Amino acid sequence: MTSPRPAGAVRHPGRPGQGRSGGSGSQGQWPMPDRSIIGTVLGIPPVAALGVAVAFTGLGVLIDVLRSGTAGIVFKVGFFTGCLLAVMWVRRRSLFLPIVQPPLLVAVLVPVMVLLVGPSRSGGGTTETLLLVGAPLINSFPTMATTTAVVVGIGIARLLLQRNDDPELRLGRLAGRDRAAQGRGGPAGRAPGRREPKPTVAEEARRRAREKRLEAERAGREGGRVSDPRGSGGARGEGRTSRSPRQS
Repeated sequence: MTSPRPAGAVRHPGRPGQGRSGGSGSQGQWPMPDRSIIGTVLGIPPVAALGVAVAFTGLGVLIDVLRSGTAGIVFKVGFFTGCLLAVMWVRRRSLFLPIVQPPLLVAVLVPVMVLLVGPSRSGGGTTETLLLVGAPLINSFPTMATTTAVVVGIGIARLLLQRNDDPELRLGRLAGRDRAAQGRGGPAGRAPGRREPKPTVAEEARRRAREKRLEAERAGREGGRVSDPRGSGGARGEGRTSRSPRQS
């Protein structure tokens, strides 16, 4: 035997596919501008994506410099992994920064890390410093080019495939256009082919009362004209009779 439901309890049926996450849309997916490469995973801001790439790249450079004095295989793996995670995890509307960041990371982060934690050489001049910084840059160029090509390809694929074509978003846009057209009103704001809304009961009653009042006023004016046909004629007759003795 089931217990009766309280009178004040209101049951709100949930949409199919919507889980506990209240912000997700149809089939548990997030809105298209906020998605990552996976529709059910919320994307991160561009600053967070940049932080992911910097963390992986910096850790790889640090390990390699401390181990061998230059950027090596650990840097390459960390750099590729960080840039790949950034472009896949960032939200769809913020793809620009993760796409252009691989060359910037190599050009800025690698020299800084090498100068900070690299082997100290006493008596080295400018030429030795340039060689110390330039060697890792030259060695990492193939990795940078490959990573940039992969990241740009993933970014372009996301821009082409992840479009605002959700049914809910499309229905929302259509409903917004209908409300805007209805709010403007008039021939210019009315959508072509749409019928005018039917008047309500109160509007129809006011219209009928106005018509009856106008008919009563019109009938009263016409009745006044008919009931006093002798007004002008009687006055003229009296004038004639009053003038007749003078004429005699």
